[in-house]
Amino acid sequence: MTATERDGTVADAEERPGYARRWWVLTTMTVCLLVVITGNTTLNVAIPTLQRELGATQGELQWAVDAYIVVFAGLLFSWGVIGDRIGRRRVLLIGLGVFAAGSVLAAFSDSPLELIAWRAVMGVGGAAVQPTTLAVITNVFPAGERGRAIGIWAATAGLAVAGGPLASGAVLTTFWWGAIFLIGVPVAVLGIAGTLAFVPESRDPFPGRLDVPGVLLSIAALAGLVYGIIHAGSGVGWATPGVLVPLVGGALLLVLFVWLQRRSSHPALDVSLFRLPAFSAAAAALGLNFFALMGATFYLVYYLQGARGYDPLQSGAALIPVALGMALMAPRSSRLAERFGAKAVCAGGFVLITLSFLGFQLLDEAAPLWLLVTALSVQGLGMGAVMAPATESIMSVVPREKAGAGAAVNNTVRQVGGALGVAILGSLLATAYAANVGRAVDVLPAPARAEASTSIAATLEAARTTAAQARAAGDEATAAAALQLEDTAREAFVSAMHLTAVGTATASAVAAVVVLVWLPGRRTGARAPSSA
Repeated sequence: MTATERDGTVADAEERPGYARRWWVLTTMTVCLLVVITGNTTLNVAIPTLQRELGATQGELQWAVDAYIVVFAGLLFSWGVIGDRIGRRRVLLIGLGVFAAGSVLAAFSDSPLELIAWRAVMGVGGAAVQPTTLAVITNVFPAGERGRAIGIWAATAGLAVAGGPLASGAVLTTFWWGAIFLIGVPVAVLGIAGTLAFVPESRDPFPGRLDVPGVLLSIAALAGLVYGIIHAGSGVGWATPGVLVPLVGGALLLVLFVWLQRRSSHPALDVSLFRLPAFSAAAAALGLNFFALMGATFYLVYYLQGARGYDPLQSGAALIPVALGMALMAPRSSRLAERFGAKAVCAGGFVLITLSFLGFQLLDEAAPLWLLVTALSVQGLGMGAVMAPATESIMSVVPREKAGAGAAVNNTVRQVGGALGVAILGSLLATAYAANVGRAVDVLPAPARAEASTSIAATLEAARTTAAQARAAGDEATAAAALQLEDTAREAFVSAMHLTAVGTATASAVAAVVVLVWLPGRRTGARAPSSA
C-alpha cells in the first residue's frame, strides 16, 4: 500500500462509526453468518433421515431445501432497502429473532409440508441477517481493510458449509431429526448479544421507498422457475403443463420485474449496476459458484450415505475438506486478487472446481478415501478462490450508503444460484437414476415401485423392508432378489452421479469463461461516489 493509499484509508476510517472496535464487529458478523449458513446446511446430511422418518418424497425434500432459498432470495431486496432505511443493526436483530423462532418451529414439525413452511419462515429471517452482515462490514471497514475483512467473512461461510453437516450428523447419532434445527438457536442468542454490544447503527441518509410490487414479482418469478425445475425432475417430464406453466410464467415475471425496475424511481434492485463489468461478471461468478456448491452438496450426501453406506456423522465429516479448502483459500484469495487481479484469481478457482468435478468420475462405491478427500479439497480451494474476490468486486462499486442493497444483490445471486443448483442438478440426478435403475425395482411390491425409482435412499429403504418381510414369510428367493436390488441401486446411483458431475463441471467451465471475458483485471481502487 502506498503512502497516499494509507492516508486515504486513515481519513476514510475516521468517518466510520465503530471503526475502533471493527474486529469485534467482524467477529459478531461472522457469528451471525454462522447462524444462517449452519442453520441451512444442517439439513443436507439429514435428508435421507427425513425421507425415512417423515415419509417425504424426493420433491418434498428438494422443497425443504429450496423453500428457504426461494423466500430468502425473494426478500433480500426488500430487507436490503429496509436496512438502509431503518438501520442495519435493527434489521440484524429482527432477522436473528425470526430465524431462531423459525428454527424452533421447524424442529417440531409433524409433516413434510409443515417443515417446508417453517423453513420458509427461516428464510425470512435469513434474508435479513446474511446481507446485513456484509453491509455492516462494508460500512465499518475502510477500503484498504475491506478486502481482508470480506476474506474472513467468506472463510467463515466456508467453515459453516461443513460445520452444519458435521454438527447435524453428530446430533442425529443421539437425538431425533428435529434437533438439527435447534443447533443454531444458542448461536443466534450469542449473535444478538454481540450485535447489541459492538455493532453501530448505520443507514442511508437518503433512503428510497420500498418497492412492494417488485418484491412480490421477484418472489413469484423465482418460485415459478424453481418449482417447474423440481417438478420436471420428479419424473413427470419437461413438456407437461405442470412444468411448462410455472417455468414460462416465472420467466415472464422475471422479465416484467426487470422492465419495471428500470423504470421505477425506487427500485428494489438497481438493474443499472449490471452494466458495470465488475458487478455483473462478479455476480455471475458467485451465482455459478453456489450453483456448483449447493447442487453438489445435495447429491454428495446421497453418494456418501447411499452408495458408500456412511452414517450422518461420517457423511458430515466427509465434507470437511470442502470447508477447509474454502476457509484456507478465501482470506488468501483477497491478497492474491490485490496482486494479480480478481479476473485471474476467480478464473483459476473455476478451473480447480471444474477439475474436481471431472475427478468425480473416479469415485464409485469402493473408491479409496484419499481419492474422495482429494476431489473435495480441490473443490473447496477453487470455491474459496472465487468467493472473496467476487464479493469484493461487487461491493467495491456500490456506494457506501447503499451497502444494504449491494449486499442484497450479492447474496441474491448466491442463493438463486444455490437454489437452481439443487433444482437442476437434483432433477438431472433423479432422472438419470430412474433411467439407470429401470425395471430392477419390479422385485418390490407394486405400491412401492414408483417412489423407489426416485432416489437411492427410497430404493434402499424399500429393498430392506421387502427383504425383511419376505424372510418373515419364508420367501428366500424374494429376499435375495431384494438384497440384490441394493447393489443395483448403488451402481445406478454412481452412474447417475457421474453424469451429474459432468453437468456441474460444465457449469464451472462456463463460469471460468465468463470471468476471463468480462471480469476486470487488477483493481485500481476506484469506487462509486458516495453521497455520505
